[in-house]
Amino acid sequence: MVAAAAVSLVSAGCPAAVAAPAAAPACPAPTGPYQREVEKYLGRPVDGRQSEDDCRAVRAFQVEHQVPRQDGYADLATYRTTVVAEATPRPNAAGRCPVRSYRVTCVDMDRQILWVQRSEKVVFGPVAIRTGRDAQETRPGWHAIYLRNRDQVSTLYDNAPMPYSQFFDGGQALHGHPGNLYDGGGSAGCVNLAVSDAAALWDLLDIDDSVYVWGVKPGTGR
Repeated sequence: MVAAAAVSLVSAGCPAAVAAPAAAPACPAPTGPYQREVEKYLGRPVDGRQSEDDCRAVRAFQVEHQVPRQDGYADLATYRTTVVAEATPRPNAAGRCPVRSYRVTCVDMDRQILWVQRSEKVVFGPVAIRTGRDAQETRPGWHAIYLRNRDQVSTLYDNAPMPYSQFFDGGQALHGHPGNLYDGGGSAGCVNLAVSDAAALWDLLDIDDSVYVWGVKPGTGR
């Protein structure tokens, strides 16, 4: 009788029990040093205090953009990734990089980003970079690539690898930086890129290509 009643109820249209959706995993990361900046970019309330919703939004951004840290903590790499994302539609919106009919590699030390443009068309980037630290700043102004070495190693800094080096001024080069692009206070004057970005830039540029550098790296005296 009990079994028959159960069948009768189902046939009468009584819904079967449905499992409740699994709760989203907790996001316990604390407030990060770039909390306000990341909140602003993500359209969150800008109060500089991590909430559960803030953490989930930051974590989703980190996963989408493959930031090294993906736990919702607003660290330097996350902030720098928001800068690149914000600049991507129009990196030269402020007109700081001169527009020419030929290729110009634009090195924006203010925002720590690099892109390549020909006329007004962006043909590479923007991507994150790391320029010279205090007292070893990357030299601003017009430059030109004068030497390229895919397998360069530093003769000054313990044979440190400098893959895909493209020298543009007095020993300063565009080159890949193996490991964490955001560690330390800056380079020794070169323009560091992620190795994958440096490889792509190597394939695009050539001897005598123009490089234009401007701005001030945050945290330096210039």
